[in-house]
Amino acid sequence: MWIMRQAGRYLPQYHEVKAGKDFFETCRDAEIASEITIQPIDHFDGLIDAAIIFSDILVIPQAMGMEVEMIDKAGPHFVDPLRTPEDLKKLTQDVDVLKELDWAFKAITLTRKKLNGRVPLFGFCGAPWTLMAYMIEGGGSKMFRFAKEWIYKYPEASHELLQRITDVAVEFLAQQVVAGAQILQVFESWGGELGPAEFNEFALPYLRQIPAKLRPRLQELNITEDIPITVFAKGSWYALEDLAESGYNTVSLDWLHDPAQAVNIVNGRVNLQGNIDPGVMYGSHDVITKKVEKMIAGFGGGKQGYIINFGHGTSPFMDPENIRHFLKECHRIGSA
Repeated sequence: MWIMRQAGRYLPQYHEVKAGKDFFETCRDAEIASEITIQPIDHFDGLIDAAIIFSDILVIPQAMGMEVEMIDKAGPHFVDPLRTPEDLKKLTQDVDVLKELDWAFKAITLTRKKLNGRVPLFGFCGAPWTLMAYMIEGGGSKMFRFAKEWIYKYPEASHELLQRITDVAVEFLAQQVVAGAQILQVFESWGGELGPAEFNEFALPYLRQIPAKLRPRLQELNITEDIPITVFAKGSWYALEDLAESGYNTVSLDWLHDPAQAVNIVNGRVNLQGNIDPGVMYGSHDVITKKVEKMIAGFGGGKQGYIINFGHGTSPFMDPENIRHFLKECHRIGSA
């Protein structure tokens, strides 16, 4: 059991450590990033079973040569987004992942040492379609006007960009394992912005490439243990059958899925993770308990092949004590 965005803005101690520093500056400081990563493990002592390194999915576009700012209360902003295929020339052709993301690997290594076996450590990356959408839109979006223009007007350039992102993502994940990450998750956060046919063309092939290329790359890097990989494609409920056959060990579900139906669809082929609506944390303790009971029952009682999680990440407005109640109830109900 762990929760997406468990390290960050909803915890008061996060703001004390960040102390007005720029978001990406915080990520690049190994000492601070490791402290923030471990904060929820300490705050909810004994209730969380994994740490996830404090970082961001947009570090891959940065490594590819794009300038990204994190604007307070507004989110990420790309200074010069890609708007036409001609803009692909702005990207670094051969990305030196070890050099460009050296700070990320240092943070993972330091955090792994600090954890000292207490819980395993997740590494992660953004998925190709999601990163492409950010790189083209220039930030978050409600309409995805420019990203949709690319896939429908410039499909060849779109596939070129997706492949370049995929190649960097594979190397980034591999080097995270070398640095000390023990589990990996791939975040297709904007998957639900694609219909089934478009998902099959512009998301799924690249999601499949990641585990297919990562495992032999890890062998080249003398990593002999099997590293579990999770995929999270938010909003892509229609793709569950395909995702269960895509080479991942676990498929993480958002709250659009009915757990019992998801269990039937995957039929034991992969583990499942999820999927309570994070908004439940705004409810009373009684409501949280009832939702936890229903969720765990839907996943078959949580005894095997299931990782408890939110259906997306925490928000800065959540009460940590409600999250504590959620975690305690998951332990109580899941072990009953």
